[in-house]
Amino acid sequence: MSELEADSYSFEENNEREIEKFVGIQSYATSNIGAIRGEYKTIFKDFIVREIDNHGKTLNIKEDNRNHFFSEELKDRYTTFNLIKINKDTFEAIRRISKKLNIPYGLIKYSGLKDKFSISVQKFSIKGDYVEKLRNLKIKDIFIRNIKPTKKPVRVGSHWGNNFIIVFRNIVYKKNLKSNIEKFIKFLNNFGFPNYFGLQRFGSYRPNSHIVGRCLLEGNFKKAFEEFVSKTYSPESLESKLARGEFRKTGNLEKALNDFPKRLNYEKKMIAHLIENPEDYEGSINTLSSDLKNLLINSFQSYLFNKMLSKRVEKGISLFKPIKGDVISILDDDNGNVTQVKYIYGDYYDKYLNKALNLKRAAIIIPLVGTNTNLDDFPFMKSLFEEILKQENVDKDIFKNNLIDEQRFKGSIRPMVVKPTALKILELDDDDLNPGKKKIKFEFSLQKGSYATMLIREFMK
Repeated sequence: MSELEADSYSFEENNEREIEKFVGIQSYATSNIGAIRGEYKTIFKDFIVREIDNHGKTLNIKEDNRNHFFSEELKDRYTTFNLIKINKDTFEAIRRISKKLNIPYGLIKYSGLKDKFSISVQKFSIKGDYVEKLRNLKIKDIFIRNIKPTKKPVRVGSHWGNNFIIVFRNIVYKKNLKSNIEKFIKFLNNFGFPNYFGLQRFGSYRPNSHIVGRCLLEGNFKKAFEEFVSKTYSPESLESKLARGEFRKTGNLEKALNDFPKRLNYEKKMIAHLIENPEDYEGSINTLSSDLKNLLINSFQSYLFNKMLSKRVEKGISLFKPIKGDVISILDDDNGNVTQVKYIYGDYYDKYLNKALNLKRAAIIIPLVGTNTNLDDFPFMKSLFEEILKQENVDKDIFKNNLIDEQRFKGSIRPMVVKPTALKILELDDDDLNPGKKKIKFEFSLQKGSYATMLIREFMK
């Protein structure tokens, strides 16, 4: 039995670097610059995330225009608002709002997922007139601002990106600290960093969403249940490990339903379903929201992407210069996003592609493999992908599955490297929480889909 099939998984030191390797994150862009170490996310206000809309406007925590009223005559159909949340994931925020308003979960839409351990501001919408109800809504650590009626809903990916203000703490002071930080900033602003999917996509304490997603794609619902509910990972809480371990030992569903902590509400719903419907593992999985099930499958796609990116570096191939068989996407004029205008490097257009890359008007891309991906369109990455499938014992036709939405999981393309916008130091000072140590406050913006934690790890190593 392999480690991934065992009942539990232990990391030697339970640190982020180990967990990152588990989900395919292995390489750095700044290997030649010494790490500054330190810690982040010590307190909520040390990690602030604000959505940036497609017009370049950054949502403001204090912004609150209350002068709007719903009008059917003006064909208002949705209520849109800014949501500020503290130490809540996006799905939990939706659950709490839907419960408080007594409306279906599916009526509430969002543009992007945000870090749980943070203060975040993001755009939401609800179908119908909820202006007054939202004005009077009170939920702990969730705040509703800037409520207004709109004709269209917020859609996934409808924002440009996110602005981050992040504090590193507990940094040992060295004479070259400031100059070292300036080296990082210059390099990352000019060249960028590997565009990995970060731990938020997989789970920071139980980094197994990609494993559950693979089980779903393979139609193995019992294994998906066991991975989601009973398998333990060493970084998770002792309370959680004890409850899961006891369930594995006894197999007693009624006892597990009572023993599992209240916060493990997904697991409790799945267990409750099996009590009422013995052996119906598929039904148990279907107690999860469609958003969460989709995220689990997306996580497996993300894992394969991470592995391809790491495999490239492992073979000693540059992240910043294309080689024969790489695919180059021309970026759009408005927002700098990748487009379907793409060329295979190593032919007639190389001179023009190199110029576009130097002008930051193009990017080397990797496929996020899905139902419609034709790997022949990505000659070099195809060879890496086939190596990974063999190593992971994954069927090449895993995405040809009648159970999934072909359109949602059709696959896409993603830049291999991402560059932050205006990465800069806001403050370098004594750390008020750790006497004798330093703290650094940074600000930067990233396009949607890229992870601030992947920039942070360049500094931390």
